[in-house]
This record gives sequence, C-alpha cells and structure tokens, in this order.
Amino acid sequence: MLNCVEAVDGKHIQIEAPPNSGSICFNYKKTFSTVLMATCDHEYKFTMVDIGAYGGESDGGILARSSFGVAIDNDDLKLPANSAVLPGSNQATPYFFVGDKAFKMSRHMMRPYPGRNLTVEKKIFNYRLSWVRRVIKNAFGILVARWRIFCKPIKMNLEKIEIMTAACICLHNFIITEEKLQSISERQYASLQCIDAEDDRGNVRLGE
Repeated sequence: MLNCVEAVDGKHIQIEAPPNSGSICFNYKKTFSTVLMATCDHEYKFTMVDIGAYGGESDGGILARSSFGVAIDNDDLKLPANSAVLPGSNQATPYFFVGDKAFKMSRHMMRPYPGRNLTVEKKIFNYRLSWVRRVIKNAFGILVARWRIFCKPIKMNLEKIEIMTAACICLHNFIITEEKLQSISERQYASLQCIDAEDDRGNVRLGE
C-alpha cells in the first residue's frame, strides 16, 4: 500500500492471574493477559514495542498511552515531511500506519471504514487494508510459533514477563535479519509456509 509506513496491533500474552490483580488483567477472551503493542515492517521485524499493559485495557487506549503512540499523534517520528501524491490522482496523502477498527483515525493512522452497509469501493478499500495488516498478524504468529513459551499461560511476575518478551523480540529480529542472507527456500525461522499468502485470484492461503 503506497505511503504505508508499517502495521500496528496488539497481542495478548496469556499469563496466570497475578496475586491481588482483580480484573485488570482479565481480557475479552476470558483469560488473563498482558499486552504487547507493536509495529512491524514488511519483513516481519518489530520496530517499536510497548510491553506490559493490562489485558483488560483496549488496544486503542494502550496505543494512545504508549510512547510511540504519543509520538505518532504528535508527529514526532520524523516521517517524510512532504505528503506523496498517489498515482492517477492529484490528492496528496501523508505517510501513515495501518491498524484495525480499535485504533483512532488520525493523520498518520489509517483504519478500515466502520459498519456493514458499505459501498463497493469502501469494501475493496477495507479488504486491501486488512491484507496490509496481515504483516503484523504474521509477525505475531511467527513469534508465538518459534518461542513456545507464548503458547500457554506464563507463570512469572509481570516485570520478568516484560524482560522475557523483549528478549524474544530481539532474538526474533536478529534471526530474521540473519536469514535475509539465505535464499527464501532455505529460510526456516520465517519460511514461506509460516505466513499468509494470496494467489493471483485473490485466494488466501493461511500460514502454519
């Protein structure tokens, strides 16, 4: 997607209920969690992360309070200053992140059109935007599949969970960077089978 910088989303990391935590870590999936809010690039590498928000909070609220969420809103990320004109149009569009309906629409945040009774054009836009957002879903999927501690509720205090999650993200980025030196067919950590793909007819093959 032209002018798209990166994708953003939140990932619930399942935990065992912390002592005396009440319902602050209890999420809409009826489990206890802490939230990894992150952005990633087209290579499935995480670029900005906020770790440790309570599972009972909304993704939109977590992003708004995170340091990089504030930077997005305040235009402090040093994105290209000049808006780019889209091909076949005279409309200049700023550079933006893509997110789902949980996030607030802003100059640098693009989200899908809400509602069900949408025009064909809006439905196409939503489909294409959702396809671009798959990159962050795939990044989370690779992280969980390769670092199996995320596959079940983690029994640690929240501070240690934050440190462990940050370490896994650093290792994730390091391995992807190293695998770039290999051919696509030789990559094992983020292989083609791991990620969602779309064929020429628009059919989606879900990754492993």
